[in-house]
Amino acid sequence: MKVLVVGSGGREHALAYKISGSDRVRQVFVAPGNGGTSRRFTNVDIKAEDIKGLCHFAVKNHIDLTVVGPELPLSLGIRDEFEKQGLPLFGPNNFCSRLESSKSFAKEIMALQSVRTPSYEVFDHEQYEEALSYLDSIDYPAVIKADGLAAGKGVIICQDRDHAISAVKSNLRDYIFGPSSRRIIIEEFIKGDEASFMCVIDGNNILPLETSEDYKKAYDNDLGPNTGGMGTYSPSIFINPGMKDAIIKEVFRPMIEGLEITGEAYTGVLYAGLIIRDGDIYVLEFNVRFGDPETQSIMMRLESDIIEIFEKTITGSLHTCTPRWHDAKSLCVVCASPGYPGSYEKDLPITGLDIPLEENKVIFHSGTRFMDNKWFSTGGRVLGITVREDTMTDCRKSAYDIIDKIHFEGMHFRKDIGIKAI
Repeated sequence: MKVLVVGSGGREHALAYKISGSDRVRQVFVAPGNGGTSRRFTNVDIKAEDIKGLCHFAVKNHIDLTVVGPELPLSLGIRDEFEKQGLPLFGPNNFCSRLESSKSFAKEIMALQSVRTPSYEVFDHEQYEEALSYLDSIDYPAVIKADGLAAGKGVIICQDRDHAISAVKSNLRDYIFGPSSRRIIIEEFIKGDEASFMCVIDGNNILPLETSEDYKKAYDNDLGPNTGGMGTYSPSIFINPGMKDAIIKEVFRPMIEGLEITGEAYTGVLYAGLIIRDGDIYVLEFNVRFGDPETQSIMMRLESDIIEIFEKTITGSLHTCTPRWHDAKSLCVVCASPGYPGSYEKDLPITGLDIPLEENKVIFHSGTRFMDNKWFSTGGRVLGITVREDTMTDCRKSAYDIIDKIHFEGMHFRKDIGIKAI
């Protein structure tokens, strides 16, 4: 079969890598892909948000399955468009994708279904003065979120009122994240253990994937601004089997039933960003796609054929699927461009990417291109050094040993990924 992966980041590289391991897959296309995917798969020069272009390519090339990585094409209705053409696609439709593209919509469904989430208020851009007044009535730190998509950077943790005023202004007046900033959520800050939990859903059946923990802050010890993610490890030390069952019962099942009330069935992967405090589970956010870089570490632990999971999701038969997982641990460390998550340089020469690696060690590319037999950076997050070992100590040693051999000017990465799991 021929499979199309939509997207250009490390998540898409990891998905294509795992898909290509299936005996049933003859060719993998990645649109638009990156330098890393170009070396092993077939890159297609179509942007992820070009829904009609992707649909035309899938029809013309007789694509048997399309897997969508990023959130933007899902929010633009790629699933709906592909369904019109009878093309199988893994991912939710436009309506269900609002769980990520509108944080206020997700909060409404959580409130409807009594899913525990931090207390909050929503303010539109016309309510700028009301939002400022509200800041006088809350405790700090507090969290201010752009309502729409912001590439994982739309959350600001404000330590005091002055910081919060600045965050409100940057959103509702300066539109720092474009249209996504025209509405904000001012949310209670909850301190606890953070974990990422993803489940595959076929409209009714829920298949939990292995757990992971994402590191959002740019620098060691959770300092600096939020990023799209600077690394992950799997499994999370905060989610045991009993907690898994509780998360499915208290979060995933109610959300699916809440969407059913609206007449919609969720099909695809649903990601919950969680805080666990004193045994209570709070939902911070939902993503309607695989996390990045969580996917990199989780794909390294999946033993089963991922094509089976995708197909049984689309056909509504996930209850017959029991994936196998490596008992070993995995870890991903992101190497980023200088200045990320702010403005950053591009086209920085990269060395060390052609070192030989064992099968349990992979360099997933997030923002690279390959030209004239040389590697260059193209994005904020450039590489995801991902390994699988028996222990987290070995994971850390393997990953950072690889990083020692890689260089580009100003490369920065967190040195504390996985420490808390040791």
